[in-house]
Amino acid sequence: MDMTDIADRLAIAETLALYCSGIDRCDPDQLAAVFTSSALIDYGDGARPVTEVIPGLMAGLGAMRLTQHNISNTVMRIDGARARAETNCVALHIIPGPEGEIELVVGGRYLDRLVKEQGRWLIAERLYVMDWNRTAPATMALDGGLLTGLKRRGARGAEDPAAAWWAGG
Repeated sequence: MDMTDIADRLAIAETLALYCSGIDRCDPDQLAAVFTSSALIDYGDGARPVTEVIPGLMAGLGAMRLTQHNISNTVMRIDGARARAETNCVALHIIPGPEGEIELVVGGRYLDRLVKEQGRWLIAERLYVMDWNRTAPATMALDGGLLTGLKRRGARGAEDPAAAWWAGG
Protein backbone atom coordinates (compact mmCIF):
# COMPACT_ATOMS: atom_id res chain seq x y z
CA MET A 1 0.00 0.00 0.00
CA ASP A 2 1.17 3.48 -0.74
CA MET A 3 0.42 6.61 1.29
CA THR A 4 -2.53 7.58 -0.94
CA ASP A 5 -4.18 4.19 -0.39
CA ILE A 6 -3.66 4.46 3.37
CA ALA A 7 -5.06 8.00 3.42
CA ASP A 8 -8.10 6.89 1.38
CA ARG A 9 -8.75 3.98 3.74
CA LEU A 10 -8.60 6.28 6.77
CA ALA A 11 -10.91 8.79 5.09
CA ILE A 12 -13.44 6.06 4.20
CA ALA A 13 -13.32 4.78 7.80
CA GLU A 14 -14.02 8.35 9.01
CA THR A 15 -17.03 8.61 6.66
CA LEU A 16 -18.43 5.33 8.00
CA ALA A 17 -17.89 6.44 11.62
CA LEU A 18 -19.56 9.82 10.95
CA TYR A 19 -22.61 7.95 9.62
CA CYS A 20 -22.89 6.10 12.96
CA SER A 21 -22.50 9.33 14.92
CA GLY A 22 -25.14 11.08 12.81
CA ILE A 23 -27.57 8.19 13.29
CA ASP A 24 -27.00 7.93 17.04
CA ARG A 25 -27.27 11.68 17.67
CA CYS A 26 -30.27 11.98 15.30
CA ASP A 27 -28.41 14.71 13.43
CA PRO A 28 -29.86 14.92 9.90
CA ASP A 29 -27.20 17.37 8.68
CA GLN A 30 -24.29 15.21 9.79
CA LEU A 31 -26.01 12.18 8.32
CA ALA A 32 -26.63 13.88 4.96
CA ALA A 33 -23.00 15.01 4.84
CA VAL A 34 -21.71 11.43 4.45
CA PHE A 35 -23.80 10.72 1.36
CA THR A 36 -23.68 12.05 -2.18
CA SER A 37 -26.71 14.18 -3.05
CA SER A 38 -27.93 11.40 -5.38
CA ALA A 39 -27.20 8.49 -3.02
CA LEU A 40 -29.54 5.53 -2.90
CA ILE A 41 -30.13 3.71 0.39
CA ASP A 42 -31.72 0.29 0.75
CA TYR A 43 -32.12 -0.95 4.32
CA GLY A 44 -33.92 -4.01 2.99
CA ASP A 45 -37.18 -2.35 1.98
CA GLY A 46 -36.13 -1.13 -1.45
CA ALA A 47 -33.69 1.51 -2.69
CA ARG A 48 -34.76 5.11 -2.13
CA PRO A 49 -33.04 8.48 -2.49
CA VAL A 50 -31.15 9.71 0.57
CA THR A 51 -33.39 12.80 0.69
CA GLU A 52 -36.39 10.54 1.31
CA VAL A 53 -34.66 8.18 3.73
CA ILE A 54 -33.19 10.64 6.24
CA PRO A 55 -36.49 12.19 7.42
CA GLY A 56 -37.90 8.70 8.04
CA LEU A 57 -34.78 7.68 9.93
CA MET A 58 -34.96 10.78 12.12
CA ALA A 59 -38.62 10.11 12.95
CA GLY A 60 -38.12 6.42 13.68
CA LEU A 61 -34.86 6.66 15.58
CA GLY A 62 -35.90 9.89 17.29
CA ALA A 63 -38.77 7.99 18.92
CA MET A 64 -36.22 5.72 20.61
CA ARG A 65 -34.48 6.75 23.82
CA LEU A 66 -31.09 5.88 22.38
CA THR A 67 -29.24 3.92 19.77
CA GLN A 68 -25.61 2.95 19.46
CA HIS A 69 -24.21 1.73 16.16
CA ASN A 70 -20.84 -0.01 16.44
CA ILE A 71 -18.94 -0.82 13.25
CA SER A 72 -16.00 -3.14 12.74
CA ASN A 73 -14.26 -5.41 10.24
CA THR A 74 -14.40 -3.20 7.18
CA VAL A 75 -13.10 -4.72 3.97
CA MET A 76 -12.39 -2.11 1.28
CA ARG A 77 -11.55 -2.23 -2.40
CA ILE A 78 -10.41 1.13 -3.76
CA ASP A 79 -10.13 1.87 -7.47
CA GLY A 80 -9.12 5.48 -8.03
CA ALA A 81 -12.02 7.72 -6.97
CA ARG A 82 -14.39 4.78 -6.43
CA ALA A 83 -14.51 2.23 -3.65
CA ARG A 84 -16.56 -0.60 -2.22
CA ALA A 85 -16.71 -1.40 1.48
CA GLU A 86 -18.36 -4.15 3.50
CA THR A 87 -18.63 -3.21 7.18
CA ASN A 88 -20.02 -5.21 10.09
CA CYS A 89 -22.41 -3.36 12.39
CA VAL A 90 -24.01 -4.21 15.73
CA ALA A 91 -26.63 -1.67 16.75
CA LEU A 92 -28.43 -1.34 20.08
CA HIS A 93 -31.85 0.34 20.10
CA ILE A 94 -33.72 1.23 23.33
CA ILE A 95 -37.38 1.42 22.36
CA PRO A 96 -40.18 2.70 24.60
CA GLY A 97 -43.05 0.25 25.03
CA PRO A 98 -46.32 0.09 26.94
CA GLU A 99 -44.84 -2.36 29.45
CA GLY A 100 -41.38 -0.80 29.68
CA GLU A 101 -38.43 -0.32 27.40
CA ILE A 102 -37.28 -2.94 24.92
CA GLU A 103 -33.69 -3.62 23.84
CA LEU A 104 -33.42 -4.45 20.17
CA VAL A 105 -29.91 -5.48 19.12
CA VAL A 106 -29.36 -6.00 15.42
CA GLY A 107 -26.26 -7.40 13.74
CA GLY A 108 -25.66 -6.91 10.07
CA ARG A 109 -23.48 -5.45 7.36
CA TYR A 110 -23.36 -2.29 5.29
CA LEU A 111 -22.45 -2.83 1.64
CA ASP A 112 -21.36 0.59 0.41
CA ARG A 113 -20.28 2.04 -2.89
CA LEU A 114 -18.32 5.22 -2.24
CA VAL A 115 -16.99 8.00 -4.45
CA LYS A 116 -14.34 10.60 -3.82
CA GLU A 117 -15.72 14.08 -4.52
CA GLN A 118 -13.70 17.23 -3.90
CA GLY A 119 -11.26 15.29 -1.73
CA ARG A 120 -13.95 13.64 0.46
CA TRP A 121 -15.19 10.08 0.38
CA LEU A 122 -19.00 9.90 0.31
CA ILE A 123 -21.44 7.00 0.24
CA ALA A 124 -23.16 6.81 -3.16
CA GLU A 125 -25.09 3.60 -2.48
CA ARG A 126 -25.79 1.67 0.70
CA LEU A 127 -27.32 -1.77 1.01
CA TYR A 128 -27.99 -3.13 4.49
CA VAL A 129 -27.90 -6.87 5.17
CA MET A 130 -29.39 -8.04 8.48
CA ASP A 131 -27.66 -11.15 9.79
CA TRP A 132 -29.31 -11.52 13.20
CA ASN A 133 -31.28 -9.72 15.91
CA ARG A 134 -32.28 -10.08 19.52
CA THR A 135 -35.21 -8.45 21.32
CA ALA A 136 -35.66 -8.49 25.10
CA PRO A 137 -36.94 -6.31 27.91
CA ALA A 138 -34.39 -3.56 28.61
CA THR A 139 -32.09 -4.20 31.54
CA MET A 140 -30.23 -0.89 31.50
CA ALA A 141 -29.66 0.52 34.98
CA LEU A 142 -28.72 4.15 35.58
CA ASP A 143 -28.19 4.09 39.34
CA GLY A 144 -26.86 1.73 41.94
CA GLY A 145 -23.36 0.55 42.75
CA LEU A 146 -20.69 1.94 40.45
CA LEU A 147 -23.35 3.44 38.15
CA THR A 148 -24.50 6.04 40.69
CA GLY A 149 -21.44 8.21 40.08
CA LEU A 150 -21.74 8.13 36.29
CA LYS A 151 -23.85 11.23 35.65
CA ARG A 152 -22.79 12.10 32.09
CA ARG A 153 -25.23 10.36 29.78
CA GLY A 154 -25.57 10.17 26.01
CA ALA A 155 -28.51 12.02 24.47
CA ARG A 156 -29.89 13.06 21.11
CA GLY A 157 -28.73 16.15 19.23
CA ALA A 158 -27.38 19.18 21.06
CA GLU A 159 -28.15 17.60 24.46
CA ASP A 160 -25.37 15.04 23.98
CA PRO A 161 -22.17 15.92 25.90
CA ALA A 162 -20.15 15.50 22.69
CA ALA A 163 -21.95 18.46 21.09
CA ALA A 164 -20.44 20.96 23.54
CA TRP A 165 -17.13 19.09 23.57
CA TRP A 166 -16.76 19.35 19.77
CA ALA A 167 -17.81 23.00 19.90
CA GLY A 168 -14.89 23.68 22.25
CA GLY A 169 -17.00 24.10 25.38
